[in-house]
Amino acid sequence: MSTGARMGGHEDDSDADVYAEWLMRHGAPKDGFPRLGTEARVAYQLVHDELMLDGVSRMNLATFCTTWVEPEVHRLMDESLDKNMIDKDEYPQTAELERRCVRMLADLWHSPDPAGTLGTSTTGSSEAAMLGGLAAKFAWRERREAAGRPTDRPNLVCGPVQVCWEKFARYFDVELRQVPLRGDRYVLEPDDVERHCDENTIMVVCNFGQTFTGLFEDVRGITQALDRFEERTGHDIRVHVDGANGAFVAPFTEPDLVWDFRLPRVRSINASGHKTGLAPLGAGWAIWRTAEDLPEDLVFRVNYLGGEEATFSLNFSRPGGQVVSQYYDFVRLGREGYRRVHGAQTETARHLAERVAAMGPFEIIHGGDPDRGISAVAWRMVGDEPFTLYDLADRLRTRGWLVPAYPLPVDRQDEVIQRVLVRHGFSRDMGDLFLADLERAIEHLRGHPPTPSLTQDEAGGFNHGAGSSTSTPPPPSRSA
Repeated sequence: MSTGARMGGHEDDSDADVYAEWLMRHGAPKDGFPRLGTEARVAYQLVHDELMLDGVSRMNLATFCTTWVEPEVHRLMDESLDKNMIDKDEYPQTAELERRCVRMLADLWHSPDPAGTLGTSTTGSSEAAMLGGLAAKFAWRERREAAGRPTDRPNLVCGPVQVCWEKFARYFDVELRQVPLRGDRYVLEPDDVERHCDENTIMVVCNFGQTFTGLFEDVRGITQALDRFEERTGHDIRVHVDGANGAFVAPFTEPDLVWDFRLPRVRSINASGHKTGLAPLGAGWAIWRTAEDLPEDLVFRVNYLGGEEATFSLNFSRPGGQVVSQYYDFVRLGREGYRRVHGAQTETARHLAERVAAMGPFEIIHGGDPDRGISAVAWRMVGDEPFTLYDLADRLRTRGWLVPAYPLPVDRQDEVIQRVLVRHGFSRDMGDLFLADLERAIEHLRGHPPTPSLTQDEAGGFNHGAGSSTSTPPPPSRSA
């Protein structure tokens, strides 16, 4: 029987042993489209068995994304499997849940008109970030054209950013002015801004929960620096907050921290619903301060399946279940529920930071302090150890833990750090199990020093955009 053929004589026999009759004799289709199909349970078992080789998502301490949801979310996702988010005429109530989520987020982030501003769901924070960037570019171009000025050299200013901003700059022909790190700085600082802005700057991007370390950038301080820049030059530059993680954390853990639409210069915010928003993968949000902050040229009105729809997303057809589940989260938890969830994560992050610092060879960069960043712990190695963080990351993988090690961005790329994300579903007990394995890994590497140490490429591990193309991986260094 050729690969992809049906189980001879057993297609309708539910008692047949799928391994004895088929799977142990035939491999999975790999290089060409199979000529025939096979029984559903055989196909399922084949795919299921291959997926066993994936890592355990809840032990992936690199990812920001949701890895645990309540059973009710699974049910809603299953019930929404056939709903197309773009088809608002056919699925009007799903569209209404999206509108409610937009208003709720506008309220959460202190829009002056939560009921009247504009926003949209997206497939993730990267798409939402690009929409924020496009809105800034279109608004800048409109002002320049009205003033009779050239529009061929737009730029955006930022500090260390997730790779989606490099994609935006390349795909949409915008110069990326990424401010290098200086001294002991890990984020963009207010005094960096004015030196890099000019009349062609479409916006400054502030990271609110930086990819590399989890730290917040000083959004208020940066807007004040831009206020001074405008007074001196007359150039009005908007701020976009990349709140992929922090936008769903700070409103609950540090509600008095001003970073959002309370600052008039902040015109747009993107956030990942599928990260600290606790929705399943595939949920992002872009919200504008007021309706006027989204240029009309970005809005398309299309006739789709019998109804006219306004759309300003990069994707067209996409699943509705993530929006439905996001609304469930808002209803299920409310402000108090999110405060409890993120408060518990912060406590666990602080617990991890204290224990990691006490182990000796590490210096904590971010220890989960809610006024400084999200519930993450980032550290670098200090002292003279016979191994590197790359070696440590590789050793932790033997116990199932995925903990990235990576270099910092430009001008500090000789410094390697490690980072752990504390997400919903990562319990205090799991944290203690990780700490015990971390201690064992350190002792093993001290007793059996690797010769030579691993490089970044050899150690592997996805770091969610950290160490992007603007950074050059450093050579192995035992004290890095």
